Amino acid sequence: MSGNDINSFFDSRNTVEASSDLGDETLHYLEPIKSFARATYTSIYVIDYEKQGFEFVSDNALFLCGNTPEEVLQMGYAFYFKHVPESDLQMLLKINNAGFDFYEKIPVSERKEYSISYDFHIKNKEGRLILINHKLTPMFLTKQGKIWKAVCIVSLSSGKEAGNVKIYKKGQNKVYNYDLETNTWIVTEQVSLSKREKEILQLSTRGLTINEIADTIFVSPDTVKFHRRKLFEKLEVTNISEAIIFATNNMLI
Repeated sequence: MSGNDINSFFDSRNTVEASSDLGDETLHYLEPIKSFARATYTSIYVIDYEKQGFEFVSDNALFLCGNTPEEVLQMGYAFYFKHVPESDLQMLLKINNAGFDFYEKIPVSERKEYSISYDFHIKNKEGRLILINHKLTPMFLTKQGKIWKAVCIVSLSSGKEAGNVKIYKKGQNKVYNYDLETNTWIVTEQVSLSKREKEILQLSTRGLTINEIADTIFVSPDTVKFHRRKLFEKLEVTNISEAIIFATNNMLI
């Protein structure tokens, strides 16, 4: 990694020198995030770009890699140097640079409407590599439009390898895919699910079997199987668990 230190993650284009001009909009903002963290299966943490570290880390075991939330909070970006393979660290720096380059071209008024998502490996306490999906969304900006605080959501990835870099805009049916080989953004339409496919996915997240889903939506089990096969083809996954993860990570349900 260039510089091989934590500062490599903090781009000069997003320098936040002081929070004095940020107002009181952030008072007590962590309380709802903490409540949400207790109610979700995903890991959540908050980045403070002024302090160049973490401000909150949830206690979900997936992201902690055997550490306590307090230890990860203390480590901040040093966590990545401890738990992310070198090849993926290099990739994360590249994504970081590409993301800020993209972000600088967005009108300030729209900057909080965009989220970036990508996959990378972390090494758990047993030393096993786990592919996770990491989604970052700005929460608070400075008056100059720099990201001051961002919330990050971490879940298991449905992908097969690191990368899968995507940027989404709220309410827009576009996905900006970053090609790590050519260093270019490619715009595609977001995958669209039918009403029936969403219905089957939502019922599957509740743990219902094919027969139970069929009874619930008043169709035959063969009809449910047909829609599941089409769903798997559309999402390029092999089973319902991967489909649920993909749909959740890509905000399809």
